Amino acid sequence: MEENPLSIQASDVTQIILACEAGMGSSLMVVNSLKKKLKKAGVTGVKLAHKPARSVAEDTPLIVVHKSLSKVARRKAPGAVIVTFDFFMNDPAFDKLVSAFVNDELIVNTVN
Repeated sequence: MEENPLSIQASDVTQIILACEAGMGSSLMVVNSLKKKLKKAGVTGVKLAHKPARSVAEDTPLIVVHKSLSKVARRKAPGAVIVTFDFFMNDPAFDKLVSAFVNDELIVNTVN
């Protein structure tokens, strides 16, 4: 399997787009949960917004999306670093993302 080279340094990220299906319900819970995690970890200077995956801008640098919508997000933003999650609440991907910001690590794409 070929490696996907897309990545972004956490310190270079000013906005995270949480891409969802319709922009309500479970995705709003994820946004609020992730905002709380980032705040608790002392991460500042990063805005978190959510929008439907079909409305993501082509130049979006970092997208967090449920794995079922990853292909839609990839088509809309082919150069984005996309981080997928399986569970809307308490998915390990969220803690890993917060940790990347705390430690200024590389955030690596999880979608080909």
